[in-house]
Amino acid sequence: MKMKAALFDAPEHMMVGTFDLAPCGPDDMIVKVHACGICGSDIRNFRTGLKADVGAQIMGHEFTGVVTETGFNVTRFKPGDRVAVAPDVSCGVCYYCRRGLVNLCDNHRMVGTHWPGAFAEYVHFPKVVMERGMIHAIPEGLSLDDAALSEPASSVIAAQENAGVGLGDTVLIIGDGPIGCLHIEVARARGAARVIMAGLTRLKEAARFEPDLLIDAGSQDTVAEVLKATAGLGADVAICATPVAATHAQAVRAVRKRGVVVLFGGLPKTAPDTTFDANRVHYGEISVIGAFSYPAYIHEKALATIAAGQIRPEKYFNLTVGLDDIVEGFRAAAEGRALKVLVKP
Repeated sequence: MKMKAALFDAPEHMMVGTFDLAPCGPDDMIVKVHACGICGSDIRNFRTGLKADVGAQIMGHEFTGVVTETGFNVTRFKPGDRVAVAPDVSCGVCYYCRRGLVNLCDNHRMVGTHWPGAFAEYVHFPKVVMERGMIHAIPEGLSLDDAALSEPASSVIAAQENAGVGLGDTVLIIGDGPIGCLHIEVARARGAARVIMAGLTRLKEAARFEPDLLIDAGSQDTVAEVLKATAGLGADVAICATPVAATHAQAVRAVRKRGVVVLFGGLPKTAPDTTFDANRVHYGEISVIGAFSYPAYIHEKALATIAAGQIRPEKYFNLTVGLDDIVEGFRAAAEGRALKVLVKP
């Protein structure tokens, strides 16, 4: 079977054409793609290339679709089922998988990197992805378009769950991109009393999510503004949702004693080091934690949260492109001309 797809074959380039779709084996499944979001990691890969051991590939890992074919051993799904897909595939046998920490799998692989992804008309799921991946039915009443936000929402929900964001908290979010905006909505859903957003480039977009305080980090002192808003106490939780090392030091200075700092945005691999006031962490008993991916149940929780109206996808997806215009979609996302881009094959 042939399909139309966008093959990423070199930095800043995709070849849109006709490609072979792998046949559906007895343990496999094929999904017709409805929509796929462009992720920040997709943009980084588009600029610099995929991992060294991965050549040309069909990217795309935040997607929804409809099952068109299943192998005779597949019982979880049937043709016609609407599904949302998260890309992570764990090995199930490493130290972390055996302890339920599948997001920390030593042999972590992804649909859209190690297997062809959803910038295509169809996606083929081999046995290992069916068994170890994250494919979930979309709740009734939730559209295929809206469910495409469930993958990035999952990362945000997992981070805030690990940080203990809860009722009455003051939460500082540094970074006004789509992930930062998701953090606003998730913090609200978890009962935060006050949400503060600090950003540089998308403040008008972030304002639509109605944070209690919006700080222009280009003209205002983020730490001073947070301390002023909290009577000198600081935030309960500060989330660095941007790949900028300087925000780590700001977050440590902006939280209260026994506060939590979440390093959500990974730094460039060529400059991964950071600095902050270690004495403040020590004497203030501040927790600095990382956030990466999520287990399968969080993806189901994300779908339920969107279905309940606590996350509003229509506020994020403000540009939709087809495969023929996918490069323009990537550039619009990278340049901040769109908050979130949806690709519809």
